[in-house]
Amino acid sequence: MSDPIRIDSHVHIYQSAEEGIAAKEGYEIWEYGKQDEVAFCDVPGTVDDLVESMKKSSMDKVVIVNLYVADEQRAIYRKALPPNLGQGELEKAEGDIEARVREELFAFNRWACDVARDHAGIFPYVCADVLLFSAEENAAHIRDLAENEGARGVKLHGPAERFFMGDERLWPTYSVCRELGLPVIGHSGPDLEGKGFAEPRAFGAVLKAFPEIPIVLAHMGGATWQQAQEIAETYDNAFFDCCEIIEWTRSENGPTERQLAQLIRDIGANRVMMGSDFPWYDLDQTVDRVMSLPVLSMEEKEGIVGANADRILGL
Repeated sequence: MSDPIRIDSHVHIYQSAEEGIAAKEGYEIWEYGKQDEVAFCDVPGTVDDLVESMKKSSMDKVVIVNLYVADEQRAIYRKALPPNLGQGELEKAEGDIEARVREELFAFNRWACDVARDHAGIFPYVCADVLLFSAEENAAHIRDLAENEGARGVKLHGPAERFFMGDERLWPTYSVCRELGLPVIGHSGPDLEGKGFAEPRAFGAVLKAFPEIPIVLAHMGGATWQQAQEIAETYDNAFFDCCEIIEWTRSENGPTERQLAQLIRDIGANRVMMGSDFPWYDLDQTVDRVMSLPVLSMEEKEGIVGANADRILGL
């Protein structure tokens, strides 16, 4: 009898070791509060790192959910500007920065698709940004990537990109996803400003408006995990991954292992997928954490580790 399929539905990759290290060092995991020990991954997250990790963990497939944060890149380029620019020079510099950021997002998405073409078992989800492009530009870009570059879905991150998941400027992009059968994976959890950009309840409008699209609430809501069951009960097209939250079950604001397992059971274990959030956490470590959860049956755990993602994401 063959071993159950293993799929990691939530990984990130970086174009260089330096880029990966900078991303990890610059990202503060604040929402769960204190936890004495966290088993972080010690690689920067290059493509080679991911391929090696897939081999080590016997992972059959992974979904890369890369994110380009325009505000962060703007800040980097603005910091590098010469001091004491005149008003006209500053306006030109700002225009150049905006054009550069726009092109970089397009290039970043194409790079993810190129990686997937070159490596069996890697599936690319690409990002959209309604504050950087018009609604129509976003939709056209996603269509092009799906029809011509091999993109398999869309990744959104409301807190980082500073928009609400129910922002109707995303409607044209969601319409393309519905037409082409593309799932959406959205970061879910609190934001530092307390605006609720991507708390589970913020997904309600899009889940209602586009019931045909499988929409994945990554992290099961993170530190707002107590909203997840309500969303699952209300919308049949809401799915979840247990990425990151599964490593914070001894924290101040995260669920305990038993609470997490019971939440998965209450949501429906067949609607939950494993995600590692590599390179923050190891693929094999995350598999072990899923398999050690209480409450759930072996069949449910094996589904979370692979079969559910194969079905939900159409891999």
